[in-house]
Formats: sequence, C-alpha cells, structure tokens
Amino acid sequence: MSEIATLAGVKRPVVSTWRRRYSDFPAPVAENAGRPLFDGGEVTHWLISAGLGNTDPAELRTEVALFGIAALTDRFTAWQLIEVIGSLLCLRKLDARPLAGADSPGGSAANDQTLWSAVMRRAERMDAEDEFILRELRSMDAAAAPLACLAEDLVEAAYGEHGAYEWLLSSRVRLGLDALFADAVAPELIALFTQLADVPPRLEGGESVTVADPHARTGDMLAAVLRKADNSENITALAADPDVRFARITRRRLLLAGVDELALDVQIGHELEERLADPDVIVTQLPYRPGEDRSVQAALEGIERIADLLGPGAIALVLGPADALVDALRGTEESRLRSALLRGNIVEAVIALPGGALPYRPGYRPALWVLNRSPIPAAEGKVLLADISAEALTEGVRRRLADDILLWRAEGFRAIDGHDPRYGRAVDVAMLDRAFGGPLTPPTLPASALLSRTVSERPALIAETEAHLERAVLRARSYEDERGAYRGRVLRRIGRMPRRTTLGALIAEGRVAKLRGYRLAEEHLTAQGHHRVLGPEEITGQSPVDSRAMDRLVLATAYDRVALTEPGDIIYTLVPRLGTFVDHEGFSIVAFPARVLRVDRDAERQLTPRVLASLLGAARNTSRSPSAVRAARRIEDYQLPDLEPDDVERFDALLAETEQREGLLRDQAEALAEARRLTVAGLADGTLTLDRR
Repeated sequence: MSEIATLAGVKRPVVSTWRRRYSDFPAPVAENAGRPLFDGGEVTHWLISAGLGNTDPAELRTEVALFGIAALTDRFTAWQLIEVIGSLLCLRKLDARPLAGADSPGGSAANDQTLWSAVMRRAERMDAEDEFILRELRSMDAAAAPLACLAEDLVEAAYGEHGAYEWLLSSRVRLGLDALFADAVAPELIALFTQLADVPPRLEGGESVTVADPHARTGDMLAAVLRKADNSENITALAADPDVRFARITRRRLLLAGVDELALDVQIGHELEERLADPDVIVTQLPYRPGEDRSVQAALEGIERIADLLGPGAIALVLGPADALVDALRGTEESRLRSALLRGNIVEAVIALPGGALPYRPGYRPALWVLNRSPIPAAEGKVLLADISAEALTEGVRRRLADDILLWRAEGFRAIDGHDPRYGRAVDVAMLDRAFGGPLTPPTLPASALLSRTVSERPALIAETEAHLERAVLRARSYEDERGAYRGRVLRRIGRMPRRTTLGALIAEGRVAKLRGYRLAEEHLTAQGHHRVLGPEEITGQSPVDSRAMDRLVLATAYDRVALTEPGDIIYTLVPRLGTFVDHEGFSIVAFPARVLRVDRDAERQLTPRVLASLLGAARNTSRSPSAVRAARRIEDYQLPDLEPDDVERFDALLAETEQREGLLRDQAEALAEARRLTVAGLADGTLTLDRR
C-alpha cells in the first residue's frame, strides 16, 4: 500500500481510507510477511476510472511498468535489467518496429525461446559491429524474454523509445544501482547548465552544433542539452568515459534522444579525441574525488585539457570542486596554474554554487567555470565572479544568474548603459593575478544590490523601526503604571486536591466538543487571503500564524463542507508533538491533522479556552519517544484537574494578563531585532556607517 501511495502521489493513510471507503477498490492478490500485495494493472485502472490521486494517467502506466521491472530483481540483477531493457528499446528504435511477440502473454519455455531467438536475429542484423546492444543481449538467454514484453509496455506508456529509456534510467535509484546515480547532478543544476549552454540559438538557420562531454558517466548533461534543443537532427554528440558499461549506456541514450548514428561518437577512455568534429559546446563534471584524495592541481589540469578542446566560438561549462575552482589556494604550483588559466583570456565566469548539487554527495561543495574561446572585446581582461552558495537554485535564481552570464557574454563590460549583474561583479584579471591564489569570489556586493531600493531606504527603515520600538516601550510603561507590577498571587493549596478528570470525560459530559480538521490542497493556499489557515506548522511554532490563508471564493467553490472556527476555539495537534493555540478571532480554517476543541460556554461547570489549553499543555506523559509512530496516548485520555468555577475565573484572568504582558514585550523584542538586523546588514555590506556623536 505504501507503493500505491507513491504511485498515486498521496500519503500512505490515504490508501487505507480508499480501501475502507470504496467497495470497488482492488482486492489483494497475494501477501508478503503480512503485507497485502495488489495487481498493478488493477490499481492503475481503478485510479484512472475513479479519478483519484495526484499522478497523471500517462505517468501511472509508466510507473506501473517500472514497478514491474523492480519486482524482477529477484530473477535478474539491477545491471541486467538496465542494460537488457535499454538494449531492447534501442533495438526497437534501430529496427523501427515493435519487438516480435511482445504483445502476447507467452509464458511457456517454447514461446520464450522462439521470441528470444527472433530478438537475437534482429540484434545481430541491426548491430553487427556491437556498438549499441549486441553484447548485452548475448549475455542473456530465453529467460529474458519477458523483458521484451516489459519494454513494449514501457514504450506504450511513454509514447516512444526515448521517453521509455529516460523513465528506465530514472528508476536506477529504485533498483539500488548506486554506481549509476552516485555522480548524478541535481535537476536544478542541470537546468542551469542547459540555460547557460544556450544551444537553441546556435541551431537557428539550420546550423549544425557539436556538443561534448569528456566525462559523460551516464550522459545526464548531454541528454538535458538535447532535450532543451527539441530537434537533434543537426546535432553531433561526442562523449567519453573510461567505464565500458557507462559509455554504452550513454551511446544508447544519445541514439534514442534522436542523434543520428553517424553523428554520434562515444569513446571509451579518459580523454576525448576529436575524431568526428570540433566541439561547439562542452558540458561536463570533473570526476569526483573524496576530500582526502582530491588534488587541486589535478582539477585545474582537467580544466586546462578541456580548454584545449575549444575552438573559435566554442564554450565550456565545467563543474568541479570549489576548493580548486573558487577557494584561496595554498600551493605555489596550483596558484600559478590557475593564474595562467585566468590570464589566458578564456575564463568567462566563475560561480560558487550551493552545496547539495550532487545529492549522493551532500558534503561536496561545487563550483562552475564558464570558458569561452572567443570573448567579445568588451569582456577581455575581465572575468565575472558570482557567489550563489547561500542561495537555493530556484527557477528565479537560475533565470537571473543565466541572464547575468548570457548578457556578459553578449555585451561584456559597459560602465554606463550595461547590464548590472544581480549575483556577481566584473573583476579585472590583473587584480586577481596580483592576489595570486586568492579566492575567486566577488570583492563587494553586485552594483544592482548596492543601488537597490532596499539599500537606499535602509536608513529610513531603521529610523521607522526605532520609532516603533519607542512606542512599544511607552505602551509597556503605560500598562505597568496602570496595572502595577506583575503578581500571580499564587498560594500553596491546603486541603483536598481538585478532582481529576479526562478530556474524554469532558467531551462525554458535553462541556467540550471535538471537531475535525480538513485536508486542503496546497495549490489553494496563499500568503494573502480572507481566512487564515491553521495547521501543525502554525500551532507548534514552525511557521508564523498568518503565513497561510485561503481566498473565500476558493473556500466556497472547492470546500463547501468546511466549517470555520468560532472565537475561542482551541486548535490542537499531536503531530509532530502536542501543540495548542487559542483562536480568539475565529473565522479560520483548520488543516488536518490539526483538530478543534470547542468549549461550551453554557455548561454548568464552565471552562474557558485559555484554561483548557493550558491544562492540556501541562498534562503528563503526552510526548512520544523518538522511535514511536504514535503518541503515548490519545488526547481524550489526557488527565486534567476539574477546577472549581472560582479557580477557573481567577486562572483565566491571570492567563489573560500574562498574554497581554507577553505581547507588549514581544513588540519591543521584534522591533529591536529588526533594527539590529538592518544595522548589521548595512555595516556588513559597507553601505552604512555610525554617527560619531
């Protein structure tokens, strides 16, 4: 059922709800260690016909085929599944017709032998020189015939061999093939590479373009560049990798991406030889080395070899370790080599990237060098330095950084009417050369940041914050003068202790009502709206109370059964821990798994929301241990003292006064923190100074 949840794009409890609510939900077909197993085809058909889940129907069919592939790991190794199914897809592409007999169920040894014999005859005819598929298929026997049927299912679901192969490679994590995704780059960084490569304009007018990757691995970067280009007819692809298996995977991948067989050269080795064409665009990642074995000199020499591959008008995007490409260098030889590369007038930009760009190696700090063999005259003698190491690679950050570099490539340095980079500064190479081994990071903030409205208005914002702080102090003094110093007026209780009760008993007596929370679609929540949304994040303090809201028109059209809170309702959650919040204003929406407790104000023994929330928060044995799935007990079992009405009244007044005083102090603390933040920011970036008086 957890796999059904993954398939449908929902959380695991939703599947249990479907099984309970819908009588036509598919029945289990088997059981494994007490876990029910379902037929993937039946589940897919039910999800599509019922219109449930968050996965596109086309993706559902592909995902089911991939689950079928993963289920075969007890009969075939993960490498065999990737290589053989990929080869079958490639054979289908080369022969331009379906795999013979793949649409029939087969099942007998004779049928499997007939099918596999036909597949092998076609493979020997279409790939006589064994460039793509022959050795992988020869390594198997008729037992692999069912894989031909799975390959056909993938093609049908993905509408083509290329999409099927990309889906197959995306399952490498699911199959546990560490070697295939150990060097994989985050999708956000690959998207940045495709933007900076800027291949589509080079293809305009029917021009041919040669793209290359000297360290291809499984060809992720080349595949992304081809995908961005849409049409691969005029593209020549060059690649190299020392591992035969990786090289053949890349070769099949590029062929299925639409590169002509005669315009494809994937070499096996550490060096890329320019046998077919000179590269116009190089996108690559220097081979990863662990920190204790990493050589700064070797990384810089790798960039030097890539620079030697560039002809006139060619560019290269090289991902490598930040300690070699950006950080200050200690060794003389390394500093001399990096200075020589900078003086060679080939380095267009140096970018410090955020960590996590290689998901399998989270501690690796990457950096990017952009090389350009033919910079425009206005960019000669300068290099664009950018640092986004503290930014998330969101779409907006990628777009702005790509604009900076592409405009720098097109315009160079223009002091008066040029583009001001949002993330970098144009620095003279001569200045970097004088620093000799110094860090390649922007010396100051970008000009656009220094001249931004935020910076120019900072003194006024600080003055406004200081005035707000002064008003908050005056309000606190006025309250103190009116009410006097805080006194809880508490005494030690003498005599009989209050009677103990539980929240469940209060609910049974009608003194408290328990109400549900509602499941809300994330796309319906905004920062601004008519009704604030309260969920576990807001109740436990992980997010501000007013951070999420919903428009009343969306509420009326999409959630006609949702009931708003009333003033004084207690919003509570047990996930990830107990949290309570008294909604004094009301008219809010409670997001599941948060729920509502509503105090009956007309009850004979009356409680108040503040008192009940405080007593729940002080209840004993309510937290869960780190290894527990659920809390120690239900909230109905929480034990509380059943206070006398006079005690409730005095306790509520004390809590109200405490809240008032906390609010006054919070106003001062927030104003002081904001003034400090603005002042420190201005002094840190050099745009502010302090009055000497």
